[in-house]
Amino acid sequence: MKLSIVIPAHNEELCIVETLRQLHSKLDANHINHEIVVINDNSIDNTIAVLGQLQKEISTLVVYTNTGAHGYGYAVRLGLEKFTGDCVAVMMADLSDSPDDLIVFYNKMLEGYDCVFGTRWSKGGKVYDYPTHKLFLNRFFNNIVRIIFGIKYNDVTNAFKLFRKETIQGIQPLLSPHFNLTVELPLKAIIRGYSYAIVPNSWTNRKHGVSKLKIREMGSRYFFILLYCLIEKSFAKGDFKKKWD
Repeated sequence: MKLSIVIPAHNEELCIVETLRQLHSKLDANHINHEIVVINDNSIDNTIAVLGQLQKEISTLVVYTNTGAHGYGYAVRLGLEKFTGDCVAVMMADLSDSPDDLIVFYNKMLEGYDCVFGTRWSKGGKVYDYPTHKLFLNRFFNNIVRIIFGIKYNDVTNAFKLFRKETIQGIQPLLSPHFNLTVELPLKAIIRGYSYAIVPNSWTNRKHGVSKLKIREMGSRYFFILLYCLIEKSFAKGDFKKKWD
């Protein structure tokens, strides 16, 4: 099963080299057929030049530039249109997500799941240098989601997830332009009946650069997509459900 990894990159020249080298090394060591799809999203530093050099070193690296509207969601959605694997993971460019965890996710999917979701807040999950204000808001929002949707998954805002190609096709159309895509992807998959496993993962704060998540700008967007998914769950009457074999 070919694995694709979609990584959005906005001004990540200080992080992207270590991230891609570690990722490629781990995948090669585990003999996993893969491609690494990096979406250059309006970078104004040397990110694109660095990626060009890395392509000479990493044969599985594919680079696209997002020429449309910019933002995390737009970049990831472009990657989800371009990937060629049988399954696709979404990871961050700053090495906050562990390549070792990706191997665990991939092996879990081989058991037959449609999706594998990471959680940093259950037994086995770990966070390093997580900002206190983000921690409070994260747990507040995720608890709201669990209660409203009646699900056990406690980390929908975690960007680190793995989906089969058919699942990505089945949860279209995707609407989120920014980090609220991290919520739309799992909720639509759950609502539409795709099977999923929840696996603990680690998260490490970036060593270089600046976080792209602007909390003040994102609150209304998160609640918009939450409401959108709730409307589908409540009123769509199963119109978008997975077509079971």
